[in-house]
Amino acid sequence: MVHGYHIVLPMYGFWLPNDPQGSWSDFVRRWELVRFGHATKSIHRREIEELTPQEIVDRNAARASLAYPAVSVSGEQALSIANGFAKHCVKNNYTIWACAILPEHTHMVIARHTFKVEQMANLLKGAATRRIIADDRHPLQSFAKPGSRPPQMWATHLWKTFLDSEPAIEEAIAYVWDNPMKEDKPKQTWKFVTPFAGLGVGGWVTYH
Repeated sequence: MVHGYHIVLPMYGFWLPNDPQGSWSDFVRRWELVRFGHATKSIHRREIEELTPQEIVDRNAARASLAYPAVSVSGEQALSIANGFAKHCVKNNYTIWACAILPEHTHMVIARHTFKVEQMANLLKGAATRRIIADDRHPLQSFAKPGSRPPQMWATHLWKTFLDSEPAIEEAIAYVWDNPMKEDKPKQTWKFVTPFAGLGVGGWVTYH
């Protein structure tokens, strides 16, 4: 039985389908990117230092072909994203067991809900976008046309894995909490995160 999910929400331009550092797309959707290589499906990122000179050239060329600059959020922008997440979680009764908002992607461990995980992810991204616009911190706001919203700051895809046991949930939580340190950033704590207290007797949990 699925009790939760580990999801990754990439920012626009991050983990492109054919990124030699690794991505999670089975195929390349954007024709502009096709000429820069085949899709590489993996959640594990290779460091820049591990890439060959040609892979670095191809990666930079793929990023240059994007319609807008690849998004990398600042600390203040991450705070706006977190506040958007928090409001949405309260409104819709989401249970978030872990969250790490990094410059180019967000990790979450989230309990199962009546909504499908894809819908939950889209609603979270929408809530974060509304808040960051309200705070006048949208990373692509300089590209907004008069009277229109800025271009999407999130990638259209997400990565997800299903968690069907306490050990799987605990392992995902540990991975997410450790993620900022892997990028030489401080550990994060968010008020909308609920500490995981186990699945209870018989592994049963009441979900909203």
